[in-house]
Amino acid sequence: MTNDSTKIKICNHTDGSIIFECEASTLKQAVLLAVSGGVSLSFADLREADLRGCDLCGANLSGCDLRGCDLRRAELRGADLCGCDLRRAELRGADLCGCDLCGANISNTDLSEVIGLPACVPVIPEIDRAILAAIEGGGALDMSAFHSCETTHCRAGWAIQLAGTPGRYLETKYGSCVAGALIYDASRPGVKVPDFFASNADALADIRACAAN
Repeated sequence: MTNDSTKIKICNHTDGSIIFECEASTLKQAVLLAVSGGVSLSFADLREADLRGCDLCGANLSGCDLRGCDLRRAELRGADLCGCDLRRAELRGADLCGCDLCGANISNTDLSEVIGLPACVPVIPEIDRAILAAIEGGGALDMSAFHSCETTHCRAGWAIQLAGTPGRYLETKYGSCVAGALIYDASRPGVKVPDFFASNADALADIRACAAN
């Protein structure tokens, strides 16, 4: 996103091409104009954008870079968030009913108070202790892939594996990252979802620290 006086450009985060350009006072206003005009914002670069309370119902935001975006109380009913990067996004009070979250990355995100997330998410008591016990009991942690084999998984993969059939169902419906995030959020209410793309060493150190707590 670039801002030249009152001209705001929303750009594709993969190649820098201009997706939408308009006269607006803020990026929020430009996004709302684009969505109300039926413009697809797929793959838009909206990092750190302040979109609090925005009506984005039904918007095509697939593949968007929404890292650090403030989406508190945003209306996102029916929006396409497939493949979005929502790491560190603020989603408290956001309405995600009917959203397509398949393949989205919501690690390092606070999912408390989010409306529309699945109600029947499996809970793993002391999830980090359970994952650490599985790793130390003959398993392995490989953060480069969600699942490498039956005994080798990344952190999200281990959450899915330990959740059993309900975990695998969530993975089939939403993808590995979202499924792992939902299980972590249900198992550690009020605590941010961990970073599922950390290095092996950093992830293991955080699992140990969380398990100790």
